[in-house]
Amino acid sequence: METSMTSDLLRAYKEAMELDQVDPCSYSPLVLAYIGDSVYEVMIRMRVINGGNTQVNKLHRRASRLVCAGAQSAMMGFLEGELTPEELSVFKRGRNSHSASSAKNASITDYRRATGFEALVGWLFLTEQFGRLVELVSLGLRGLGELSGNKTGAGECLEEGGSEAGGGKCLEESGAGKAMEEGSRPGEENIIQENDPCDTKN
Repeated sequence: METSMTSDLLRAYKEAMELDQVDPCSYSPLVLAYIGDSVYEVMIRMRVINGGNTQVNKLHRRASRLVCAGAQSAMMGFLEGELTPEELSVFKRGRNSHSASSAKNASITDYRRATGFEALVGWLFLTEQFGRLVELVSLGLRGLGELSGNKTGAGECLEEGGSEAGGGKCLEESGAGKAMEEGSRPGEENIIQENDPCDTKN
């Protein structure tokens, strides 16, 4: 029901804004990450304001520790084993893309993995897989200790760090860092990933 309502809202928006029908696979991984960044931030901001009224600068700080590259990279440490082959391919395409912008207060590895995460979020949003999008974000936040369920202590670390550098510290303490390093291999930049949903040859 909620997925249907979200689809209806998106459809109404596209009509009102006179948007053309565009195949999400026609977008580059960085464009997917561009929209995914905004979608994920709205999801986090919705959760942050759910705690009630407070000063906006405090809301910003709470949201920032979960939308930074370190936190997103840590989430991928918990999510990679849960992804379908198609989702994993989208993530890797985003991770292996070379951006003109540089990482700020984050390692290159964290920055690239965060880009892959945002590309996946953007792809799920544009393909209107809203239920799956919410499921994966929820799993990632549980991994960080932000939602009820299995907690790793990473959430507390992010709270203390309050920055992307804090996210890197959390990776080491939660064990996600090992998965992160294993998931990043040199020489993959120009390889078309197997099971890529945007590969017309598949």
